[in-house]
Amino acid sequence: MEGGASRTIFSCGVTDVLLEEDIMPDYFIGVSAGIAYGVSYLSKQKGRNLTIAQKYMNDKRYMGMRHLLKKKNYYNIPFVFGEVPNKLLAFDYDTFEAYQGKVEACVTNIHTGKAEYIEVPRRDDKFDVLVASCALPILFQPVKVGKHYYLDGGLSDSIPYGHAIQEGCDKILVILTRERGYIKKPERAGDISRRLYKKYPNIVEDLKTRPERYNACIQDLMEREKSGEIFVIAPETTHGVGRTEADPEKLTLLYEEGCKQARAQMEGLKQYLELPTSPIASSAC
Repeated sequence: MEGGASRTIFSCGVTDVLLEEDIMPDYFIGVSAGIAYGVSYLSKQKGRNLTIAQKYMNDKRYMGMRHLLKKKNYYNIPFVFGEVPNKLLAFDYDTFEAYQGKVEACVTNIHTGKAEYIEVPRRDDKFDVLVASCALPILFQPVKVGKHYYLDGGLSDSIPYGHAIQEGCDKILVILTRERGYIKKPERAGDISRRLYKKYPNIVEDLKTRPERYNACIQDLMEREKSGEIFVIAPETTHGVGRTEADPEKLTLLYEEGCKQARAQMEGLKQYLELPTSPIASSAC
């Protein structure tokens, strides 16, 4: 699962349809919000991510400039990764722990600028690995996991299907959060980020080259999709949802777009996975 912060609600619609169809992988890798939301799929909590989007993302406790100014994190980490999953909308640790597959998060080592793939602990109520994978430059402080500090995995490997191939996966479903044909351009905050991380030249290089690497990655992915090597689900539209979108109506529309695309491609996905095809579930997503 690709990241994209609020745009990743699209992927949540896709995974909720996968849950309806009882499709569960034996290996899962996500980057940034892709892993943060992805664990609710693996814990089989259909609708949980939509509830978070509708009920909490517009809550002042969730994110905003006040948190960035006070705690140097745009997202209120203790609330988002603490109070919500452990008190307000309980994460099912038991089901997540029972998942038989391997779960990895892509992170970027702040010193080397290289992608690392860390297995996600099943009983970490602080979700440190998930926070590290989500740690966008400027909006987050670097996150320490073990002996090293990390930033958002998307800086070094935006869509880690290559690592899935290295892990031996022969059937790969990639869920994107941008439309097919999207071309990444240099970000407006790029110069600020490069000045902010001047002590970490490899991160600066990541920031500088990310658009070029992302676009090359997408081109390769589309070629692999065309050849039948990889199956891709992407939105036709993101409904104008930006990285830090908090409007429940817009987020719900994008979630429904995920449901729509997953249902439209379900027969093809099952054929690709060599699963029995059946009438697509009609229950509300």
